[in-house]
Amino acid sequence: MKKFLISKTRRLRSTPFTSRLEEYGVGGYTVYNHMLLPTFFESVEAEYEHLKNHVQLWDVTVQRQIEVNGKDSYKLIQLMTCRDLSKAKIKKCYYVPFIDKEGNMVNDPLILKITETQWRICIADSDVLFFAKGIAGSFNLDVKVFETNIATLAIQGPKSENLMKKIFGDKICKLKFFNFDYFDYKGEKFMISKSGFSKQGGYEIYIEDLESGLVLYDQLMVAGKEFNIKPGCPNSIERIEGALLSYGNDMDNNDNPFECGFDKYVCLDNGINYLGKKALQDIKKRGVEKKLMGVKIDLNEVNLTKEENLLDENNNIIGFLRSAAYSPKFKQVVGIAMIMSKYCQDSQKFKVNINKKLALGKVCNLPIL
Repeated sequence: MKKFLISKTRRLRSTPFTSRLEEYGVGGYTVYNHMLLPTFFESVEAEYEHLKNHVQLWDVTVQRQIEVNGKDSYKLIQLMTCRDLSKAKIKKCYYVPFIDKEGNMVNDPLILKITETQWRICIADSDVLFFAKGIAGSFNLDVKVFETNIATLAIQGPKSENLMKKIFGDKICKLKFFNFDYFDYKGEKFMISKSGFSKQGGYEIYIEDLESGLVLYDQLMVAGKEFNIKPGCPNSIERIEGALLSYGNDMDNNDNPFECGFDKYVCLDNGINYLGKKALQDIKKRGVEKKLMGVKIDLNEVNLTKEENLLDENNNIIGFLRSAAYSPKFKQVVGIAMIMSKYCQDSQKFKVNINKKLALGKVCNLPIL
């Protein structure tokens, strides 16, 4: 496939750490929330193995931070999600599906409850800012909704706690999964959550003072040498195997939470109010027509740039391949596909024409084991 350069403009924003990434030899970018997101440094496969054994430092500033402040902040947050947040606690993180009035996915952000009147939305790749502003205006809510200038670093991998302890002290070891707290480093206070877009464990650091962020980036790379640290980025192989879904790839505004496997985040019965509740109640009654599943394909390489049809032996469409990568673990291509309900059996066979090659494959459960 022919490669093209990305032209940087004000519309396509760099991050405070872009210069550091380029010094370390970033090999490619994609565009995410109108910003540059690295896709690899050495290779996706090499960084997959490294991530599972060591520690990496990721620039995930593309995960934009939307602040919702004011006495109606909870009302607005709850209107956007089908997950019951009525008992949400301060200093905790919540993974939530955002839906529209038809019950379809708008985003799947991580939400942090900072105070009773202040929430932060760490968004996936869609324009949640305007979605939130529109709802706030329509319901005449007393809130301020704005995009912050916060940058985010992620420390991911099995040695991440060792590195973070070296920088922030023993207190960091007490931080529980999907909790956040405040930690001091050289006179600066950083909000840190135990979270991240990998299954290898790690932390995310939310940086308000960008100059201090650059100092911290450099110090993490220096302190991490004894743990074999490398710069990295969200790894497509690791996230597909682990069923870490990507909005815009695996799901979009044509899919509902039940089809995406988010049943446990859908509240239909109690008194909370949100957009699309009636639509989801109706979907629950009639059942879903499709569902996200894993797939294994007999190929040793893949370059998926668009959705591909999956066909049965009679050339009936059984589903649509949405993400794919070669897995060194399984020695074949693995992927995430939206499969029609009647074909959602484990080991359902299919064929797919991808990259001008006809290949055979099987449906499997998520995560891919």
